[in-house]
Amino acid sequence: MSVEWAGRSPELLVRLDRARPLRVQLESALREAIRSGRLSPGERLPSSRAMAARLGVSRGLVQEAFDQLKAEGYLTARTGSATRVAAPAAPPAAPAARPEPPAPPLLADFRTGVPDLASFPRADWAWAQREAARTARTADLGYGDPRGARELREVLAGYLRRVRGAAADPGDLVICGGFAQGLILALRAAGVRRVAFEDPGYDAELLEAAAWLGVEAVPVPVDEEGIDVEALLASGADAAVLTPAHQWPTGVVLSPARRRALAATDLLLVEDDYDAEFRYDRDPVGVLQGLAADRVLLMGTVSKSLAPAVRLGWILCPPAMTGAVARQKAIVDRGSPHLDQLALAALLHSGRYDRHLRRMRTLYAARRAALVAALALHAPQVRLSGLAAGFHAVAHLPAHLSEEAVIAAARDRGVALYGLSTHHSNSTATPPLLVLGFGNLPEHLIHEAIALIAPLLR
Repeated sequence: MSVEWAGRSPELLVRLDRARPLRVQLESALREAIRSGRLSPGERLPSSRAMAARLGVSRGLVQEAFDQLKAEGYLTARTGSATRVAAPAAPPAAPAARPEPPAPPLLADFRTGVPDLASFPRADWAWAQREAARTARTADLGYGDPRGARELREVLAGYLRRVRGAAADPGDLVICGGFAQGLILALRAAGVRRVAFEDPGYDAELLEAAAWLGVEAVPVPVDEEGIDVEALLASGADAAVLTPAHQWPTGVVLSPARRRALAATDLLLVEDDYDAEFRYDRDPVGVLQGLAADRVLLMGTVSKSLAPAVRLGWILCPPAMTGAVARQKAIVDRGSPHLDQLALAALLHSGRYDRHLRRMRTLYAARRAALVAALALHAPQVRLSGLAAGFHAVAHLPAHLSEEAVIAAARDRGVALYGLSTHHSNSTATPPLLVLGFGNLPEHLIHEAIALIAPLLR
C-alpha cells in the first residue's frame, strides 16, 4: 500500500555529493529507491520545487531528472497531479498449472478456546479507550511501573477478591500480555528448571515455550479428581502448572482433598484461571491461590471474556516473588500498553465489563444447551462431560470408532473436529474423545453440524 501524505510535500531522503554530477546522482538515487522498494508503486514524490529547495539545487535540474525517469518508465505524472512512482510492468503470464481440487467449504469449526468474536463489546471498548485518553495523566504516557497501571491493578485486585476468592493485593499484581507471556515471566523469575504440566493438558506451543527457556516439562496424569498429587510429588518437578477450577481440556474440578494436599506441599504452583467467568450448573469454584497465597501465582486474561486481540492478562504473585516477576516484565518489554490498561480499568470501574459477562453467560449457556440437545437427538450414544463451565465439552465416542478417522471424515463434510489425543503427552487416542468448542458457533450451526456428522459418531 502506497503512502498518502497528509502534507503538501512528503519527505524523501536523498544525499548528493557535490564533487560529482548532481543530476546523474539524483536520477540514480531515485531509480535505486524504486528498485529496492523504498518507494512503492503509486507513492507521491516531493514537488520539483520542494526537492530543489531541500537539496540546494536548481528546480530545472530536478525537473530534468524527473523527465528522464518518466521516460524510463519509473515515474508517471499527469497535468495538475503530483509525480508518482509508476506501477511495475506486469510479469509474463506463467503457464497454467493444473488446479488442485478445492477443499470443501467449512460449515462449522468446533475449535476450542475461541470466544464469540462477533460479540466483542466494540461500543463499550471504544468508550473505554476514549475515556482512557481523556483522563490519562501526562505521566501515564511514559513507561511507568512495569507492574502495570495502578488503576487497573487496584480494580483487578478488588474483582479477584470479590469474584474468585483470591488473596489479592494491588501491589502484587503484574499486568502481562496473556498467559503465555505470564508463564514465561513466572518461570524465569523463579528460576524453575523442571515444571510439571497436567496430562492431558496444554498445547505444544506452551511446552515449546518451556523448552525455549531451558526448562524441562514433565507430564503428570489427571483423573476424575484432577491432577494426581502423589505422581506430581514423585515427578521431581519444582513447579507445576494447573487448571484446578476447570481442568483443560477434560473439564474436571480439582477435588477438595487434592486441593488441601497441594496446599500442603512446598511446590511453586502456577494457577491458570482461564475461564472462571463462565459457570452454568455448578457453584463457582474459588481459586487455589486463596489457600496458599505464598506459593501460588494466579494467572488470568481477558482472552476468553473479551477477545484474544486485547492481549492483556495478569499475574497475582506471592509477595516474595512480585519484584522478580516485575523485573522480568521490565526486561521483556517495559510494560504492557498503558492506555489499553486504563481502558480495561474503565470497563471494570463502570460496570460495563460485568454487564458484558452476564450477556455472554446467557449466550454460551444457550449454545451449550444446543450442543447437548443436538447430540441427544442425533447421536444419543455420545456422552458429554466437562460442561459445568467454559465453552467447550468432551465428547466420548463409542469405543470401536477411530478418533482420527472421525475427524477426517467430518472434515470432508465441512465440519472441523479436534481430538483430545493431541493434548496427551503420548498422543494416545484410546478411548476416542473429541474436544468440542462451541463458543464461536451460533446455535443453528451447532444443530446443523451435529446432524451432518451424526452418522460418523455411531
